[in-house]
Amino acid sequence: MSDLEPLTDGVAERLVAWQRADGRNDLPWQRSADPYRVWISEIMLQQTQVATVIPYFERFVGRFPVIPALAAAPVDDVLHLWSGLGYYARARNLHKAAQIIVADHGGRFPQAFDDVLALPGIGRSTAGAILALSGGRRFPILDGNVKRVLARLHAVEGWPGRREVEKRLWQLADVHTPETDVAVYTQAIMDLGATVCTRSQPRCGACPLHDGCAARSAGTQSRYPGKRPPRKRPTRTTRMVLAMAPGGEVLLERRPPSGIWGGLWSPPELAQEDDVDGWCRAVFGDAVSRIEEGASMRHAFTHFDLEITPLIVRLAAMPVAHCVEDGERVWYNRRAPARLGLAAPVERLLAALGAGDLA
Repeated sequence: MSDLEPLTDGVAERLVAWQRADGRNDLPWQRSADPYRVWISEIMLQQTQVATVIPYFERFVGRFPVIPALAAAPVDDVLHLWSGLGYYARARNLHKAAQIIVADHGGRFPQAFDDVLALPGIGRSTAGAILALSGGRRFPILDGNVKRVLARLHAVEGWPGRREVEKRLWQLADVHTPETDVAVYTQAIMDLGATVCTRSQPRCGACPLHDGCAARSAGTQSRYPGKRPPRKRPTRTTRMVLAMAPGGEVLLERRPPSGIWGGLWSPPELAQEDDVDGWCRAVFGDAVSRIEEGASMRHAFTHFDLEITPLIVRLAAMPVAHCVEDGERVWYNRRAPARLGLAAPVERLLAALGAGDLA
């Protein structure tokens, strides 16, 4: 027996049996093995919990039931349905990938691993999960839940973000992946990490692998997987111009395709050193009646915090058309909203502006 196989006896069999009896088998994307539905669910589930994903998934596949429908949709429609789910690059990549599938694969989700891996937003683990769950193909996976299960089962030391630790976990993932019942096994090991072998307070007594788990035997579950080396969390600042016309419309502009909230719509941003009065005169001319600074709002991203200071610009009249003539700016009316992708903090700002709560 190699050093990769100290605890492999019956692991797959026990997980498959556990999944059939106690795993999650009634999620909306499990109603068929359609690779399109599996793909959408796997992308949505990245960094997002199942309970949050379910309503988004159902709305998304209801609006875009097949890949050609997604490919043909305006990107704003896609981002609008994604609004509030976060990590918006996932939505942009889904849209781009759908267009590639239509152009290069006749609108059918590809079945070759390398073709799947080549699609935007899909890495090795996601490609394997899609093909395993939709077609029973034998590909190991290594998402965050699986890393935690394997690290505890085999007492793998170190942070999984380190190359040598990740390599070890991939080896173990491959050792455990069976030749049969691959779809059930793949769902099982993900479900085990999500519902039993959780980050804190794992329910070891309910785990089908508890009698062979190295971390449980040593009482060191909290040690695995290893923690990310600490680093200082930075805070970034920005100012957003909330220019409101007499009818309540607010000026929004499309953000660049890359960076935070890429491709979404938000109020124009000004750096701390920018001249607010000069910018407003250049954009709105004589329509400005009052400029106020509102209370700051903080939003947490994965690696930094963003502090947003709203600059409330009251307009006495709707400005001339040049404000929106390039198609990259719109007057947004919350009472009759257009189908635009808005980040959750922008929606909160607009709601607070309409309610007069930004003072």
